Order: sequence, then C-alpha cells, then structure tokens
Amino acid sequence: MNPKTRDLDLTRRRFVGACCASVGSTGLVSTLAQLRLMGGAASPDTLSTPARAGAPAPDFKALVCLFFAGGNDANNLVVPADNAGYTAYSAARTALSLPQSSLLPITTPGGDGRAWALHPAMTELKSLYDRSKLAVIANTGTLAYPLTRETYNARPELRPRQLFSHNDQQVEWQTSVADKPFSEVATGWGGRVADLTNALNSNNRISMMMTLDGQNTFQIGRVVQQYAVGTGGTISLTGSGTGTSANGLRTTALNDTLARQSPSLLEAAFGGLTNRALGTSSLLSSIITGASPFAQIFNGVTNTRLAQQLHMVARLVNAQGQLNLTRQIFFVRIGGFDLHDNQVTLGNTSSGAHTNLLRDISRSLDAFYRALAQINAENQVTVFTGSDFGRTYNTNGDGSDHGWGSHHFVLGGAVRGGAMYGQMPDLRLGGPSDSGTRGTWIPTTSVDEYAATLARWFGVSATNIPVILPNIGRFAKPDLGFMSA
Repeated sequence: MNPKTRDLDLTRRRFVGACCASVGSTGLVSTLAQLRLMGGAASPDTLSTPARAGAPAPDFKALVCLFFAGGNDANNLVVPADNAGYTAYSAARTALSLPQSSLLPITTPGGDGRAWALHPAMTELKSLYDRSKLAVIANTGTLAYPLTRETYNARPELRPRQLFSHNDQQVEWQTSVADKPFSEVATGWGGRVADLTNALNSNNRISMMMTLDGQNTFQIGRVVQQYAVGTGGTISLTGSGTGTSANGLRTTALNDTLARQSPSLLEAAFGGLTNRALGTSSLLSSIITGASPFAQIFNGVTNTRLAQQLHMVARLVNAQGQLNLTRQIFFVRIGGFDLHDNQVTLGNTSSGAHTNLLRDISRSLDAFYRALAQINAENQVTVFTGSDFGRTYNTNGDGSDHGWGSHHFVLGGAVRGGAMYGQMPDLRLGGPSDSGTRGTWIPTTSVDEYAATLARWFGVSATNIPVILPNIGRFAKPDLGFMSA
C-alpha cells in the first residue's frame, strides 16, 4: 500500500472511531452529520484486496481468548500435591476432592515451596506444561485496587462492582475496569488493543478481530469491530440464494435495495455497512473454502463445539497469507461451568460434568497447538484463558458456589512455560486470602497485569499500556514475565 494512502486510511479509521464513540452522547442532528462523514470514511477506496499468499508472515501475531463461561472451579484445576497440602485440601473440599493418586504433578520453579498438580483429565495440557509450552497464572481476577482481607472488609468502596455476579464479572473481566459500569467504559480491553495495533495491518477490509462464539464484550473497540465467523465458515444471510428460486429472488431484491441511493442518511449508512459485510463474507468464504489441512488432527481428538471453534481459528491462521493481516485477535468460548450441582460424581470425583469440560479443553487445546505446529505458527499464536470468577473452596454437596480469584492457562511457543506465575492463595477457609469464610480467594494478580503482559507481547508499547488498561498504575507488575519477546 502507498504510504500516503495508508496514512489517509488510518486517519479515516481514527475519525470513524471518534464518531462512533460520541454517538451515544450527542443529539440526532449531530449523529446524522457523523453518519454522513462515516459514509465517506467507509467508501470503497479504503478497501484493499488481499494480495499475499502462503503461510503466516514472520511478523504475524495472534491472541486467542478462551473464555470459561460460568465460573470455572480452578480449585480442582490446580491442586495441592504435597501430603500436608493435599490433606488440608481434602478436608476443605470434602466431596469435591480428587483422589491424590489420580493427580498429575507439575514442577513450579521458583515457587513458594508447595507442590502442585493438575486435574487428572488434563493429560495433554500436563504434557504441554512439561514441554514448557504452557504456564499457570495463579489466583487472577477482577480488581479495582490491590486488596487484602483487611482492606476488603474495611474499605468496601475499593471492591469490584457487583462482585460474584456472572454478568457483571464477565463484563469487568473483559473490560479490565472493575470500578466503573460498562456504560462509562464502552470498550473491551481486546478491542482497545486492536484499536492501537490495527495500523500494523495493511488490509482493512477484513477485521482483525474475529469471534467464533458470537458478540462479546472483550472485542468491542471504538475503531475495530468484531467479525463473527461460524465453526463451519462465514455466516451466510438467512434465506439467501441464487437464480430464480424464492431465495434467489429475495437476494436479488435485497441487493437492489442496498444499491439504491437513499436520501436518508440512516438508510444510506445501514446499506453501506450491510453491503460491506456481505462483501467481506464473500471474500472470507472464498479464502477458507475447501478441505481443512487440520481435519485429521481434530477429527482424531474430539468433535465438541470447542474443538470446532479452535479448528476454525487454526484455519484462519493458516489463511493469513491471503488475509494479509499482521495482527489478529480471536475469541472462543466454552460454557457449562456454573456447577452448583453435579460438578462431580459422588463416590467417583474423577468423573462428572467438570471432568468432562476439562477433558474437552485439554484435548482441544492440544489439537490446536499441534495444528499450529504443522504450519510453523506455534510461536506466533498465544492462547490465554479467562472466566467470570473462580468458585468456593468448600462445597455445597456435589458442587461449588460463586468465588473470586481463579487460576488460568497461557499456551504457545512464545510462552515461558513449565512454570507458575503469580502467587497461590493461602488455602485456609477464613484465612488471610479468603474474602469470607468459604474460600472465595482475593486475587493476588489483577486482570490488568495479566492483560498487560499479553498486550506487550502483541506489540503495544509500554507508554500505551495505560491507554488500554486505565487502572494498571494501581498494580505492581505490568509485566508478569510469562511471555518471551
């Protein structure tokens, strides 16, 4: 692309972002004026057709957010493995405790002296950890300010808003801002990362943010917007078709309608955006049509929705030579973690709903990593997990209730794996790490610190970290050290 054209395009995109950001606070007249200008900013001369072919370029990087919806019980994800620690764990967790003999021990260089193990269903992730491709990020969660048990009780105004609420904590995790409502934040931290790094992409026709599980808060940006892709490819318009069939005639009528020059600014803006979306869908569909090079890897593992989402992400990474994007951010999700009941099978705690979820995650992530390795992209793509919150250490019978701090995984060739980062909580009910009496761990690592470390690897400069993470200055470690350059 011509540098002048590129500069103009960047100016246009920034302007569109500014217009979008102000729509909610201006009157109708102002909004209509902005739409007129947005129409110019989105004119066809800003569209560039991808030209490059082949595997991802050496400077390509991608982040994949894997969100555990419902609040994952990380207390059974990473389990005390030493005799004293396990005895206390078993006494606290009672019916939820996993058999000590079934645990998968991991080494934790530079740890606090305690021994740890993974859930027995995560044999593939244990192997990736041992090969230094996977790291554990301990006791991470939403924080507005660093908190201790004392400050938590004495200064309730410092707590995150609506703590223990699914919807609120999902939003706060995905925005990184735990002390303001979403109406004031308006964007997710992934969206803000995209807004700052989109200039690295020479193609602006296809969004650098793709979601495999519908709209999410994490990917809401002011300039760059999320683009939804299905597990089978692009999402076609319902009832569309070709020729003289009913669907074909319906599609022809729609195209004619969209092609008309409407005097209404709202209609014109809608028509332009719809046309652009349809064009993008057609272009992307042509790129990823055909047999998947990873079919054998994924078909041999599992056919779950999570595996299907990651399979499509692998295909999109493989298509980077044609997409001509240097940076991409993906969002995938697996639900079912709100296990107040039936978390385990009583009498056989190594089975049950939670085990099934973790087995799916382990196998799917392993297949995804092998797919990346097949195209030599494993060092360019980093997967990180998130969740609403953790769950209580004690039980309500065969399940657990809403907690707070949780443990997470980061996977990729650029990860300094085989290690645990952050600080594990003191696992005593009512102890110094407990916000109450049930084992609702106060996070010792904020989402802000977690996100900042990933953003730095992705290409966000140190000076711009506060732009994407406005509360980062309140926390001690803007780089947790789990990513290599």
